[in-house]
Amino acid sequence: MNDSTFVFYIIFNLFFAVIISPFFMSLIKKVKAYCQGRKGPQLFQTYYNLMKLMKKEVVYSSTSSNIMRITPYINIVVILLSSICVPLVFIPQSSGSGFGNIILFLYLLALAKFFMALSGLDAGSTFGSMGSSREMTISAVFEPVIIIVFAALAFVMNTADIYRMFTNSVNSSMPFLNPIKFLNSISLFIILIVETSRCPVDNPETHLELTMIHEAMLLENTGKNLALMELSHAIKQTLLMALLINLIIPYGLITTLTFTGVILGAFSFFVKASIVSVIVGVLESSIAKSRLFRLPILFMMVFFFSFLTILFEVFLK
Repeated sequence: MNDSTFVFYIIFNLFFAVIISPFFMSLIKKVKAYCQGRKGPQLFQTYYNLMKLMKKEVVYSSTSSNIMRITPYINIVVILLSSICVPLVFIPQSSGSGFGNIILFLYLLALAKFFMALSGLDAGSTFGSMGSSREMTISAVFEPVIIIVFAALAFVMNTADIYRMFTNSVNSSMPFLNPIKFLNSISLFIILIVETSRCPVDNPETHLELTMIHEAMLLENTGKNLALMELSHAIKQTLLMALLINLIIPYGLITTLTFTGVILGAFSFFVKASIVSVIVGVLESSIAKSRLFRLPILFMMVFFFSFLTILFEVFLK
């Protein structure tokens, strides 16, 4: 692959992730509202909210430091870098850039989460501190499980490079019928739920101080800063959905750059991600938020499926 093709991949992947990510946030809210017998927001409501926030004034707490001021920019830059690691439509081949390394992807997500927790503490508010404390508590338990899940994925796919994982999925026949990948997809779906702060781990619709985790860390952000944080969260959700979708149902992914292939691939990903968003919305409407001390049960389930994945790969080879 020449440098110009990889540059196109970076620009297209960044642009596509930024453009479509807010739509899936609105779609999940729309599905949840429909399940609850409400009309719900428009499908483009998140875009309107982000544009409105970008025009509003940014207000800082009198006790905040520069951490509060730089966190939104660090978050959006880190998440945009993460989007280079996960192809949405076009898979770059043998770029040699190292961006496809799954360990780099995990470190970038952890860095964004770390600064978000710092900004929640920096404002000096009770809610922000509680949210940061809960987020770090959950992360301390769940991060090792995530590492095991992706280690199992790398073991099954025989590579730690996401680009090659997706290429192997494209070249395999009917990957969604593979029992090993099916087990791993369950773990990836639970990671999607946990990392995007959805039920049963968190409830993104609540503003009750006794239950807030992710929303509590954002309470002190206003205007453009809040828009950047919300956009970062939306892109992160899209990337985690892409990991799940493109490993299990890679149809539409292209390895050779063509105009028609890019258009069809973009449409294919949009349809598949919309289906996953509908599933997330229905699931979130069907279950209640769990108590904090019951979450390790969910995490152990992820660990069990990952361990089972490795066992199946070893004995079925």
